[in-house]
Amino acid sequence: MRLISATLISMTLATGAFAQSCGGSFSAFVDGLRQEAVSRGHSQQSVNTFFNGVSQDQNTLNADRRQGIFSRPFVDFSRRLISQNRIDNGRIYGERYRSVFDRMERDLGVSRGVLLAFWAFETDFGAFQGDFNTVNSLVTLAHDCRRPELFRPQVFAALELYEHGDLDPRQTTGAWAGEIGMVQMLPEDILARGIDGDGDGVVDLQNSAPDALLSGANLLRELGWQAGQPWLVEVSMPSDFDWAETGLDTTRSVSQWERMGVRARSGSLPGGNGASILLPQGRNGPAFMAYPNYRVLFEWNQSFVYVTTAAYFATRLEGAPVFNAGNPDTGLDQNQMRALQTRLVQLGHDVGGIDGILGARTRAAVQAEQERLGMPADAWPTPGLLNRL
Repeated sequence: MRLISATLISMTLATGAFAQSCGGSFSAFVDGLRQEAVSRGHSQQSVNTFFNGVSQDQNTLNADRRQGIFSRPFVDFSRRLISQNRIDNGRIYGERYRSVFDRMERDLGVSRGVLLAFWAFETDFGAFQGDFNTVNSLVTLAHDCRRPELFRPQVFAALELYEHGDLDPRQTTGAWAGEIGMVQMLPEDILARGIDGDGDGVVDLQNSAPDALLSGANLLRELGWQAGQPWLVEVSMPSDFDWAETGLDTTRSVSQWERMGVRARSGSLPGGNGASILLPQGRNGPAFMAYPNYRVLFEWNQSFVYVTTAAYFATRLEGAPVFNAGNPDTGLDQNQMRALQTRLVQLGHDVGGIDGILGARTRAAVQAEQERLGMPADAWPTPGLLNRL
């Protein structure tokens, strides 16, 4: 389910005589990886063992192309992911690993609800960590020409994990995009941010909850998580609000938002600067104030609806009430969304690809067109907007 992580990945392809970017014969591509690995200083023996038997995995490619779940609107998506079972288990595991979460908050500054939410969504608290062969998936995606620059460095990081004794090239399994363990981290992240949380001398994200939780928190901290700061708070909006002021492109201090009539739905708003107003399904749906820590979560996952759901679930696990779903205007199905994105591109907008998914760029383009047309600019596309365009 999870999209490829955007964490600390080198965006520069390897250079040299053996560095082919993608495509072509799969066996020739693997031979190139072998030669490049040796040129990087890996022993011929470990390279041979690591790459022997590697195969192209069509199921990995199918999973990479099949991400329709992210086209669901926020209310539907969140209700699908946030089950009562996950809420109950979040409380159970939060108590079971209380000392680990206490350490996480004290030493790394990451709130427990955030890791509980990702732990729940990624693997149902470790119950299902994925059955894709990790090396096959990484090499397949490095060979594929859709995003080779993201995956090629992960192949060599996986080789290093193998040499450390932390990965079996034929037996280690995980998510389709090569993430491993209870909170699904990529090989480069494990190498750079892994923590031996249980003190057994091994960073084992598949079998040790302390290792997985502290490693995930360490990753978020390195990505910019600010200790002791909020990430998402549900708010109530005044009916006469200027909806063009909403969205992640507009940031203000909390006191400024309050002067504009924004209020916490329960309790009071935590102070801070750089806060934005999110309307996942427009002005008639749920409303949230997003703080800088919310943006850090996009380094974990690039899907707007996933990140917003995880961020909200984290607050729910820490005591926030069920959000007010409101009565959102009817949205677009996936085919209508593609038609809308096509038209937006024709109008000169960059929507990040015509994929039928309402991502951040499509939202920004929708808001711009709503404002141009004199419609409420809440970034929620409706059949009425599609017809106008």
